[in-house]
Amino acid sequence: MLVLPLDFVLMLAPLVWRPHQAVPVFATALLAVLLLSGGVRYQARLHLSLLDELPTIAGRLLTAVASVASVSLLLHTQYPVVTFLETACQSVLLVVAGRLVTTRLIGVARRRGFAEHRTVLIGGGPLAAELARILHEYPVYGLNVVGFVDDGARFPAEGYVGRLGRLEDLEAVVIATRAETILVADGCFDERALIDVVRSAGCRDTEMLVVPRLHHFHTLTGVADHIGSIPIMRIGNPNLHGPARLIKRGFDIAVAATALIVLSPLLGLVALAVRLEGGPGVIFRQVRVGLDGRHFEVLKFRSMRPATERESETLWCVATDDRVGPVGRFLRCTSMDELPQLWNILRGEMTLVGPRPERPHFVEQFSLQFDRYAHRHRVQVGLTGFAQVSGLRGDTSIADRARYDNFYIENWSLWLDIKIILRTFREVLFYRGR
Repeated sequence: MLVLPLDFVLMLAPLVWRPHQAVPVFATALLAVLLLSGGVRYQARLHLSLLDELPTIAGRLLTAVASVASVSLLLHTQYPVVTFLETACQSVLLVVAGRLVTTRLIGVARRRGFAEHRTVLIGGGPLAAELARILHEYPVYGLNVVGFVDDGARFPAEGYVGRLGRLEDLEAVVIATRAETILVADGCFDERALIDVVRSAGCRDTEMLVVPRLHHFHTLTGVADHIGSIPIMRIGNPNLHGPARLIKRGFDIAVAATALIVLSPLLGLVALAVRLEGGPGVIFRQVRVGLDGRHFEVLKFRSMRPATERESETLWCVATDDRVGPVGRFLRCTSMDELPQLWNILRGEMTLVGPRPERPHFVEQFSLQFDRYAHRHRVQVGLTGFAQVSGLRGDTSIADRARYDNFYIENWSLWLDIKIILRTFREVLFYRGR
């Protein structure tokens, strides 16, 4: 709550004695805060050290300064670039000094219990015991371990904290203890079961920290941290809920509405071609499975007529069916048969990017056969998806599709959606995977 607002204020502070630099300094402050936060909520490191963060802070601040200075040069603005660089350097020094103060304040708040986070350990092995000991002796890390869950028989961690149940009890334990953090250490538990339980509804809003399996080695990642000498990795939670979901929904509405307006002449021509080739019934409706397993009717341009309703529900691949005429084949090759789903998006049944919707018959079948297939329905289904632009279209591996879809859910960002949309255009233009 303190760090980024103070950074912003300190970036603007030189305007007190150099008010004529208001526009470039304000632009630099906005860009700097965006770069420092990475576009997400700021999280202080577990191991508080300004020296550890200084290279990153300085690099991002100087990137912001260089970007604004470059734009000023290109646009030949009225602000002297040399004077701006002097002012910006003062801002950078003030931010670094401010970070020294905020780092000390966070440390004091943690030691006095004002900024501690109730933490549940997963695992009760020797490493978990070491973590519990360090966190108890050094409250400056800000993690208050309330207990651990494990499925084993011997628990070295019991010398420091109590056992709260088995791994399957984690969701109930998190709710009962009001835990804000989950710390995965060592113990006797199934990793497949761990993945399921940490993604349960009760654990959705907790921060997850993981000790790398080979924790004796240095971890090369931008989100690494450590407790004592034990490396810790922060694992991002799927963030397709709350504000992120509103942002995604707004993006969907803007793009889908614009596309329907711009493509309306094309939609009319396609409808006419389908009508001339196959007679009445231009739009084909089919029940698919969407968010949280709810059923809805997906809309498509008709490319063939199924012999029976049962065939429509259970026939897997009809790409080479003799009943598909030239128009229908072209629509399938270019994916133009999917364009009516823009209306599904406006109605809130689908999204632009997400796992592709499947028929109930196959969802039931694949959920039993393929690992984590049903987890795809944690989010809305999409017009296009990460699996599809990665070559997994038509008669391809369902297991691979499930893995790609779950990767998309775990790593969602608006920029990822934009990348998938751009790759979709490339797939359509070059008929890839067809």
